[in-house]
Amino acid sequence: MSARRRIRLEVNGHPLEVDVAAHQSLTEVLRTEAGATDVKYGCGEGVCGTCCVLLNGEPVNSCLVFAVQADGASVATLTGLVGEDGELHPLQAAFLAHGAAQCGFCTAGMVLTAQWLLERDGSLDREQLRAGLSGNLCRCTGYTKILDAVTDYAQRSVTDGD
Repeated sequence: MSARRRIRLEVNGHPLEVDVAAHQSLTEVLRTEAGATDVKYGCGEGVCGTCCVLLNGEPVNSCLVFAVQADGASVATLTGLVGEDGELHPLQAAFLAHGAAQCGFCTAGMVLTAQWLLERDGSLDREQLRAGLSGNLCRCTGYTKILDAVTDYAQRSVTDGD
């Protein structure tokens, strides 16, 4: 039997205090204890980006982070981008408008990574965005629609002053 430890997290602005086993991944704890089913379990090896979350504002593959390592941290998932009124974030809306989410399995990681990239540099061109999203795999879209959505959002953000 493994020892358990109490950790405290903030998940999408809400406090969470939970006992975890030393071997539990952040992915598992977010899904089972925080109800964050928008965090998907993909490869379990940090290769696909499906489980990407923002940990203290930085994108991480949550399958590679032990939950105990995140004690005291702030975690944002895709749900955290949705407005208090339930309105989608403009980047999420761009994904819908461009058909960039087919099965939807990779979408959370793609959107969070794209948002993080554009917050750091809103002037990234299509090739820079492609490179920045390279750690997020999509098996459905071929990436064209994803890049269309992200570049459209980036252009609108510059125009709208977001």
